[in-house]
Amino acid sequence: MRNGTAPPTASPVVEAWTKYRSSNAGQWTPARLLRAKRRTTVSVVIPARNEAATVGDIVAAIRHDLMDVVPLVDEIVVVDSRSTDATTDVARAAGARVVHQDDVTRGLPRMEGKGDALWAGLAASTGDVVAFVDGDLKQFSSTFVTGLIGPLLTDRTVEFVKGFYHRPLVGVTGTEPDGGGRVTELAARPLLNLFWPDLAGFVQPLAGEYAGRRATLERIPFVSGYGVEIAMLIDLLDLVGLDALAQADLGERYHRHQGTEALGRMSAQIMVTAWSRLHRRGLVADALPPSTILTQFHRGAGPVASHLDREIVVSDAGVSERPPLVTIPRMLPLTAA
Repeated sequence: MRNGTAPPTASPVVEAWTKYRSSNAGQWTPARLLRAKRRTTVSVVIPARNEAATVGDIVAAIRHDLMDVVPLVDEIVVVDSRSTDATTDVARAAGARVVHQDDVTRGLPRMEGKGDALWAGLAASTGDVVAFVDGDLKQFSSTFVTGLIGPLLTDRTVEFVKGFYHRPLVGVTGTEPDGGGRVTELAARPLLNLFWPDLAGFVQPLAGEYAGRRATLERIPFVSGYGVEIAMLIDLLDLVGLDALAQADLGERYHRHQGTEALGRMSAQIMVTAWSRLHRRGLVADALPPSTILTQFHRGAGPVASHLDREIVVSDAGVSERPPLVTIPRMLPLTAA
């Protein structure tokens, strides 16, 4: 207690939603989901840029466990996002259908970032349910997929499922069990609690693993950069309401971690994305948009760096958006790479 007042408690709405709409990947076995699947088709989309070291193992695990052993997944689509390594060859050899981001979006303005690859994957895939899995995951398990699609196949009132997990941060001095997700804790979570408190129950709002019904996903825009995940949650809250959203505990997630400067650029894009949603709701003044120029300082390479030995690094944190896919004519023959 502070100053004689009771400690704050979670919103009753958030508490009730968290208990009602949270599940664990372990409760969804492939055999159980196959019985529930019926005529529903399932696609797994993996955006990948220079992920030759990991994407093959991810595709192979899904193909073996959820296609060969149990026919639960109908297709695996890897979206090559302008890779310069062997990502395409490795993914195809492991059993995925590979499409190139720029082939799918040909005829549309060129955009950068993960969100554009996700949009291309949604356009190129065919499943009634679409699960998205990042291409840089290590120690991948197919339970990531079953955990995400389980609520969708067994409960028709669920439209979207977000994954959450422990994210160990491996450093030079050891491993911090939950040290990952720094941008979540420093940027995304405060923003959601301030302006979209109904979304405060999501453990990992920026998680790269999630699944949804195609009919719903095609009705929301996709932000091209790192703001795609927070924009998706906000837009889905407006579109289908909190009760149609769910989350699933996927265990532990291992992947490569970004440096502090890169995390700063990610945070800036998330803040710009949040501002755009507030503006659309009329919750910020209809004035000039915020500056998207991010100035950072990089320590000089000299052996004795003074307080003035800093290189100014400038980047643009602005984001673009692909419109809802339902508004785009089906004008491209989406063929494998």
